[in-house]
Amino acid sequence: MVVVLHTVSLARYLERLEIVRSSEDYRLAVMQNDWWGESLSAMLSRILVDELSQRMPHSTVLASSGAVIASPDATLALNVQRLDEDAAGRVVLKAQASVEFKGCDQPIVRSFRFIDVPQAPGTSGEVAGISAMVGQLADEIVPMLRSGPAVR
Repeated sequence: MVVVLHTVSLARYLERLEIVRSSEDYRLAVMQNDWWGESLSAMLSRILVDELSQRMPHSTVLASSGAVIASPDATLALNVQRLDEDAAGRVVLKAQASVEFKGCDQPIVRSFRFIDVPQAPGTSGEVAGISAMVGQLADEIVPMLRSGPAVR
């Protein structure tokens, strides 16, 4: 099966190089000296392609933004609505995923909410929590991809 991941769509407040600490209490707190190594959307796309490829070794998972193209059996779209700490200091990932299979009219759509309690303070704890939750997200997306008619 060939899966193509569209570019990950981010909530506007996440579209910045600085790592967002929190969006609680109607305020945006960013880490002034801690930046992502690339755009968050591009990084999440790259990591999700890798995570899904590891979990589906007999499939080919590609990013739509890459140079390699193929006719997809399934197309995955992802909206990230929240990715920061809540008032209690827990890291929250809130997202929506849609999987559309070739030849099917109706996509499979799911919403996700993951919470992680950082094991270390500051940026390293938040980023480790985000990493763990992206892995959990990949775990939850795989059954969506395996449920379609293109899966043999």
